[in-house]
Amino acid sequence: MSDSINNINWYPGHMKKTRELIRENLKMVDLVVELVDSRIPVSSRNPIIDELTQGKPRLILLNKADLADPAETERWKAALLDTGKASKGAGNSAGVVSVLAMDSRSGDNLKAFYKVLEGIQAEVNARRQRNRPLRMMIVGVPNVGKSSFINRLAGKRSAKTGDKPGVTRGKQWIALENGMQLLDTPGILWPKFEDRQVGLNLAFCGSIKDEVMNAQDLGFELIKVLGTRYPDNLKERYKLDEVSDDALTNMEAIATKRGFLMPGRRIDYERTGRTVLDEFRTGKLGRITLEPAPAKE
Repeated sequence: MSDSINNINWYPGHMKKTRELIRENLKMVDLVVELVDSRIPVSSRNPIIDELTQGKPRLILLNKADLADPAETERWKAALLDTGKASKGAGNSAGVVSVLAMDSRSGDNLKAFYKVLEGIQAEVNARRQRNRPLRMMIVGVPNVGKSSFINRLAGKRSAKTGDKPGVTRGKQWIALENGMQLLDTPGILWPKFEDRQVGLNLAFCGSIKDEVMNAQDLGFELIKVLGTRYPDNLKERYKLDEVSDDALTNMEAIATKRGFLMPGRRIDYERTGRTVLDEFRTGKLGRITLEPAPAKE
């Protein structure tokens, strides 16, 4: 396998504009809602967001929880909340106020989300002479499910949705059914992934446009990770006799089982890679979390 993703650089112009948009509008909001992909809770947290939103209360939503390992999601909720509290103690005047698992498509846990908002609304009102509806800003990397989440909140198709990163381009203020106001922002990545695995994880979950990547190489890398962390999922989904320690052997076994062969019984690596990626992203491979939560000390 060739490596087409050793040095991913990704910083289109609209992402620079998003940074400026966040900076300019931060003073207008009471709360920052950060959507994170439950399958990659570290890789899908943009470090630039920490810098841009420092000083504002943060609510972290582990979105796409229906696709993630539920036990790992519970561990991540505790870990992210602890990290947020530690950040506050280190000088951040706000910090993380809550961490919730969320499935934007079904609306699961939406009541818990509103309950947190009501508590923050009460705190904000107590500091003001005149009450007004809570204003919040929603942030996250591309394709983390922000538009689906906003549509669920607003009860209508207020934001464009799609399965490709970069659908939301401009600033949008949206009124929720309870009167609260939400500022949507386009997905934002950062200039360069210093950690190669971060770039891979984002690509696995579709946060980097597929046109930038190579499905053959990316599928191979995903099979490598799954062979280590979720071998039973691979074995069951593709009816493999066994899962090898060698990712290429597993990829070729998947191709053979699925009949992804070209003339001369040559392996169609491109089709195999694309299939594994698609079936991971849609949950057909099972509920998988690629980044394990840190062990409690």
